[in-house]
Amino acid sequence: MHLLGCESISLSYPNRTVLEDVTLGIDAGDRIGMVGRNGDGKSTLMRILAGIQEPDSGRVTVRGGVRVGFLEQADELDSGLDVRTTVVGDAADHEWASKPEVRDVMNGLLGDIELAAQVGELSGGQRRRVALARLLAGDWDILMLDEPTNHLDIDGVQWLAEHIKRRWPAGQGALLVVTHDRWFLDEVSTMTWEVHDATVDAFEGGYAAYVLQRVERDRQAATAEAKRQNLMRKELAWLRRGAPARTSKPKFRIDAANELIAAEPPVRDTVQLVSMATSRLGKDVFELTDVSVRYPGADQPVVEHVDWNIGPGDRFGILGPNGAGKSTLVGTITGAVEPSSGRVRQGKTVKIAVLDQQLRELQDLQDDRVREILARKRTEYRTADGALTPSQLLEKLGLGDVLSSRVKDLSGGQQRRLQLLLILLDEPNVLILDEPTNDMDTDMLAAMEDLLDTWPGTLLVISHDRYFMERVTDHQYALLSGRLRHLPGGIDQYLQRAAEARKAGGTSAGAGAGASGTGSGADGSTAAGTGAGVSGSGGGPGGADGGGQAAEDGLSPAERRRITKEVQAVARRIDKLEDRIARVDADLAARDQSDFEGLAALAAGRQELAEEKDELELEWLELSAELE
Repeated sequence: MHLLGCESISLSYPNRTVLEDVTLGIDAGDRIGMVGRNGDGKSTLMRILAGIQEPDSGRVTVRGGVRVGFLEQADELDSGLDVRTTVVGDAADHEWASKPEVRDVMNGLLGDIELAAQVGELSGGQRRRVALARLLAGDWDILMLDEPTNHLDIDGVQWLAEHIKRRWPAGQGALLVVTHDRWFLDEVSTMTWEVHDATVDAFEGGYAAYVLQRVERDRQAATAEAKRQNLMRKELAWLRRGAPARTSKPKFRIDAANELIAAEPPVRDTVQLVSMATSRLGKDVFELTDVSVRYPGADQPVVEHVDWNIGPGDRFGILGPNGAGKSTLVGTITGAVEPSSGRVRQGKTVKIAVLDQQLRELQDLQDDRVREILARKRTEYRTADGALTPSQLLEKLGLGDVLSSRVKDLSGGQQRRLQLLLILLDEPNVLILDEPTNDMDTDMLAAMEDLLDTWPGTLLVISHDRYFMERVTDHQYALLSGRLRHLPGGIDQYLQRAAEARKAGGTSAGAGAGASGTGSGADGSTAAGTGAGVSGSGGGPGGADGGGQAAEDGLSPAERRRITKEVQAVARRIDKLEDRIARVDADLAARDQSDFEGLAALAAGRQELAEEKDELELEWLELSAELE
């Protein structure tokens, strides 16, 4: 059923055309993610479709009775109202609490916010969640969300994705979302709109499928598109090798993806990067011994009994809910926060740079032109792939056309990229990224990741962007209830433990994930190494054990027996599929090669069997990892 559409809409400003002769439609069951560079018109298109902004020409048509809910980037909440009234209006508590869908929204987004609190007293992130909750508590046929994941932590993004997927029955309702969170896009979208050059291209599938189709399109493009093509191929290679669950869907066309990346190397040459990092840093970077931080008047320490070794070339991500103490932990590492107890030892050659959300590096440069700033910097930037000039680095970050612009005239995304460029030109050997993806579009995130792939140093990342975290770090840790825990299973393990804790009795995500007890090494030991597989010394990645005590894998004997049986059952199913594939291969070889229809049918059947086998192999690997 057609719900909403636009016909031949155009919009121009004095200096550029944003949209030109665009015709699109939204049908019931559509789940559409919008991608494109900052400033290319994603939010403008959404506002036009929502009826908030008028195009210069063309028209928007909405089916009679269709209700459209719209979340803008900037909330327009009444600061004088309390949270409860803002979200559910004048409805009595028993009225809204009797609706499961409203309770779900309240619990999912506002669990840590007092409903009687005044909106004007909330932080920016809390206001954003209240605005999102107010929208989701309503009954809408179409939801239009502009950057809904801003200010949501990883648990919040996971909850929102699950809410969207179960909000409407199959084939009903519609979603249109603009977000830089590529994991969220891939999780909820069945279609992708790319807004570029005043037009819109539609792609089937979520972000991973979009990457493949875009690479195919770029392969046939002119030479001017070669740079973008190579970058997206690298992105595709990581999607296939580093995040297989995303690309195991049949619609992703596995064979085509494998053919495209056959000659692509891994995204990072870990051995070379660690070698370069060791030559710049030596063997010692940071060593935290029984570190605790307690603020005056606080009931509990923010950070408690942390033992953590960080070595040259380590790439670690730090997870945890908002307010868990991630920034405090980083502050103790950099020396900005004095620990209440314990010791932090820093290598003699360490040179730290922090890319945070404050843009401090640019505060005194607002009236300077970009070319003037670069003229005062070093003439080359060394990477694992060789030296780059500042101009080449500028081009790599998509800033080649702003050389004559003043810093104050740059967009938020451009200033973030310039901030990173200036930090890199100072050649630090330890880089700390605190929410680096804010104000970045998906293309620029890919360019930033590409640059970090060749950066030879130690990298610590705090981010709620799951895709970015998985893409640029090799190991993830969670700060939970003040303790630092290594997560061998990555973000999935963090979310799983948090969900288990909530089911077990409503305990906090920190308590639940902390119950996993994962230690510093993959075997749960507490060896204080710098990361086997990263720098090759020590017993496990980074040596974090959250308190120096031996950790268990968290499996009871009954659970271990159950998982072992599942592993064996999956292995038997894989063997049977391999036999069936072998029989199909024999039929293909024996069949008349002029029987095109018969050959096509057999090939299609073999493809389905191979895809099923791929999924079972992934399941086998995941189950086996639980037993390690």
